[in-house]
Order: sequence, then C-alpha cells, then structure tokens
Amino acid sequence: MPKTPNTPHCPDWATALLNGFSQIFLQCHPLCGLCCLLAILLSAPALLGGALLGGLAGLLTAQRRDYPKAERQAGLYSYNGVLLGLLLSQQLPWSTWLPPLIIAASGLSAILVRQWLKHAGDAQSLPAYTAPFVGLGWLLLACITVAQPNSLPPALDNTIAYANAVFISLGQIMFLDQPLAALSILIGLLLANRRAAFWALLGSTVGLALTLLHDPASHTQLGLAGYNPALVALALSQRQRTPWPALIGILLASLLTPGFSALGLAPLTAPFILASWLVQAGARVLHQTSNSRQQTQCWPAKETES
Repeated sequence: MPKTPNTPHCPDWATALLNGFSQIFLQCHPLCGLCCLLAILLSAPALLGGALLGGLAGLLTAQRRDYPKAERQAGLYSYNGVLLGLLLSQQLPWSTWLPPLIIAASGLSAILVRQWLKHAGDAQSLPAYTAPFVGLGWLLLACITVAQPNSLPPALDNTIAYANAVFISLGQIMFLDQPLAALSILIGLLLANRRAAFWALLGSTVGLALTLLHDPASHTQLGLAGYNPALVALALSQRQRTPWPALIGILLASLLTPGFSALGLAPLTAPFILASWLVQAGARVLHQTSNSRQQTQCWPAKETES
C-alpha cells in the first residue's frame, strides 16, 4: 500500500478524501486528487456533488466502523464511493432520494473493500481495484433506466482527432469527456508519478489503436476505447518490473471490452479488473512452475551428495 504524503497544512479528512480521488488512478497523492477534483469542477460541475458525497460516505463509513487509519488516510475506502457518486449523478437527475442512494452505495463499497483487505491481505493476493464499484454499479444500472445518447460520435478521421481520443481516455475513467478534464488529470499524474503518466498515455494509445485495427469505422472519438487499457497500464506497471505484463494486460483489456457490451453489461472498469487479475494470476502460476522445476533439478544433486 502506498504511503500517504506528508501534508501538514491539510486536515486529515481532506487528505483522505483527496487521496480517494487519486486512488481512482492508483495513486496516493493529495495534489493528484485535487487535480481530479478540479477536472470534475471544470468539465462537469453537475457531477461534483455526487463525487464528493460518495467519497465522504465511504470515508465516514470507514471511520465509523474504526477501520485502520492508515488505510483510511490512503483513500482506500473513498475511491469506489467517488466513482459510484459520479455514475449515479450522471445517470439520474438530482432528487430527494439520490443523495441517500449515493450514501448507501458508497458506504457499502467501503465495507466490501474492508472485507477484501481482511481476507486477501498478503502481497500475493489479487487487489480489489474497482471491483466494488463495478458490482454495485451493474446492480444499480439494472434497477434504473439509463438514458441513451441520441447519436453516436463521428468516427476519427485525422491525426488530431486520434490524439484527442487518446488524451480524453484519461477523463473517461471518471466519466468526463472534455479535453480540459483530461489535461487536469494528466497534470495530477505527472505530479504524483511521471512514470505512471507515461504508462497511462501509452495504454490509452495502444487501446485505441487495437480498437481501430479491429474496426476502422468504430466510434471512438470520446476515448471510450482507451480508458480500461490506461488503467491496466497504471496498475501493472507499478506491480511488475518488466514492461511485458503491462503490455499483455493492455491487449487483454482491449479484447475483453467488447465482450461485456455483447453481454448487455456496461463495461465500466470491468475489463481493467479482469485483465489485471488474469495477468497477475498467470505470472504467479509461471513463478510457481519455475520454482517447482528448480527444486526438481536440485533433488538428484542432493541425493548424490548424500
């Protein structure tokens, strides 16, 4: 778990909340979280209330249930709530029952994260990532009527449009489709970790390229093809020393995304989670197989020595 930066001029609750925003991008950095907050404010202010309410609900649930302070401060109980608040604020008009719905869903996501950490706390366990958000998001979307866009965006037709789609993918992680939001998020990633910013852009670029190779006429102007590969690149580039796991994960996320749509499920961040889990589980199996072979090769030598 990443350490929380020392921010003496920022109250504990504010640090925890800002870290919750940054944890959406697998960072633990209040300034990165502030940039994410500004991205919402500048490009979709109508979603800001839901995002803040979701993050606070997750944090207060963790505090009320006395979850470990280090985990609360790192934002581990807030980021799923932020995403749920964004999702519900985007899909539903504000009403008297929307805030309680966001609070309930975000509080439940914090409880699910804690249970995951309790039962899968060692270094070899698969991280929860945004699994609570995806599971609860699918359940909530099945119970509400989702507004469909009136028309699909035009296909990409020039280099500037391709670059814009790659860039906007960073904003689509938080349901934002404006270049200004993507710029704010990229600045936040650069402040937190320049290597992470590079991998996020690389993942988005490769994801978009793979989608266009499969279907050159696909409607990818809003960056929907790149945000899951960008998240996979962020996750696996931090956990693995070599670039190959991240590159394999990017490919898997791009291949898995159409499958969720074919099943009638909103992809959300499910391709990112599944691709990351598959790569990490595969790496663990290969490591265990390699150790078993080494032990087998050593046994005859030991018997000869005896």
